[in-house]
Amino acid sequence: MGRLNVNLCGIELDNPIIPASGTFGYGYEFAEFYDINCLGTFSFKGTTKEPRFGNPAPRIAETTGGMLNAVGLQNPGVEKVISEELPKLKQCFHKKVMANVSGFSEEEYVYVSSLLDKEEQVGWIEVNISCPNVHGGGMSFGTDPVQAGKITKAVKAVTTKPVIIKLSPNVTDIVSIAKACEDNGADGISLINTLMGMRIDLKTRRPIIRNVTGGLSGPAVFPVALRMVYQVAHAVKIPVIGMGGITCAEDVVEMMLAGATAVEVGAANLIDPYACKKIIEELPGVLDNLGIENIREITGGIING
Repeated sequence: MGRLNVNLCGIELDNPIIPASGTFGYGYEFAEFYDINCLGTFSFKGTTKEPRFGNPAPRIAETTGGMLNAVGLQNPGVEKVISEELPKLKQCFHKKVMANVSGFSEEEYVYVSSLLDKEEQVGWIEVNISCPNVHGGGMSFGTDPVQAGKITKAVKAVTTKPVIIKLSPNVTDIVSIAKACEDNGADGISLINTLMGMRIDLKTRRPIIRNVTGGLSGPAVFPVALRMVYQVAHAVKIPVIGMGGITCAEDVVEMMLAGATAVEVGAANLIDPYACKKIIEELPGVLDNLGIENIREITGGIING
């Protein structure tokens, strides 16, 4: 066991670095750049029951310290993910992968989760109840503790693998939602998804994104993510995966001090395809500089007062 190893819901990871869903495709796209087996694991593209083309373009906009996206869960549907995407992934990634599940109803979450749970290469089910870029689903389940708990309980009833619930920051009280998920059987919590935002084209006076609003990610959201991870990690007993604006090894250490067991790296992958590889390579040196022997020791190690 190395100094970067962490245990996530009973599964050992070589390191805590996990590319976030929607920023890493199905893995094999990035395998063209480097050996992705250096990763702890990764969360593949959000998967729904039926194929989705996603939202109309333009659906990406740059902004200070980050980017807005309203891709809208574009994916080929769960059956094709299982029959086409996972076999291609297996050729280049030899560890357990995190399956990200999205839906527009309780029944859809249950259906997709039950199918992916049967796949040998899937280690965790990450249930996204926090996508702000689709209508009639996604975030609507993640803004109410009762609904969040209901989805958690329903998915847990049809799965055998650890279920991690991905939460939205677009709420007043994220702790109550996290606790509802824990009370209904969640094995872990991941947060945060993107913050809702928008941009306007000054010449046309129209929203830059066709969907009008999009999800803000990137370094601008890091302090918000850090605060929410800290709040949730100190309120629940299950592992927390922290994400939101992580760009370097120092950010990883800061997020883990706040209470994260592992971290997901999102927007950074879209700027630099080698982002996660570089962070993993930088981590030992950062730990040395801070006098940290083993990265597992720092989870929740923030000193208050």
